[in-house]
Amino acid sequence: MATSGKIRVLCADDHPLVRDGIAFALQQQSDMELVAQATNGIDAIAAFRQYRPDVTLMDLQMPQMNGIEATAAIRSEFPNARIVILTTYSGDIQASRALKLGAVGYLLKGMLRTELIDTIRAVHAGHRRIPTEIASEIAEHYSADALSDREIEVLRVVAAGCSNKIVADRLFISEDTVKGHMKSILAKLQANDRTHAVMIAIKRGFLEG
Repeated sequence: MATSGKIRVLCADDHPLVRDGIAFALQQQSDMELVAQATNGIDAIAAFRQYRPDVTLMDLQMPQMNGIEATAAIRSEFPNARIVILTTYSGDIQASRALKLGAVGYLLKGMLRTELIDTIRAVHAGHRRIPTEIASEIAEHYSADALSDREIEVLRVVAAGCSNKIVADRLFISEDTVKGHMKSILAKLQANDRTHAVMIAIKRGFLEG
């Protein structure tokens, strides 16, 4: 049963240490309670339906269903859901995607100790909370060319250590087409080589690390 007047929080994260840390932090607050936990996106959706929390803390990288997909599903069913994305890196593509889906906050896990409680109170009060470094990262790349779905597909195979010929075979395209995509990818990401392109793509959230 919900305790009257408290901010009811759902935490979805597949790392026990993160969930334990959040649970402990909320226990110290007289105006908050952790009503449910989930370890993947599917469980997060089910828990949201059951508990209807005031604020949901949603990890981006989770098994079975990630935080982006779970956020989309919850927001489509409950348009007023207040969801704060949790992540270990400030990838601007992921941040933009989550915010476009209606997330109202974005919190780096390294900031949990100092920012968690204020963020929960702020989004519960109807505000958005996006750390400065993430906001500036989004702004820096806002006008940059995004990779196309096909380019991301190519880069994902390249990230597995495959040559252009293998990429071509796997994607049923010519080797020259692969080379064309790689030239475009390097230019868009301002990367020096294939390895550098993969590293940038992971940092910015085009690829999962």
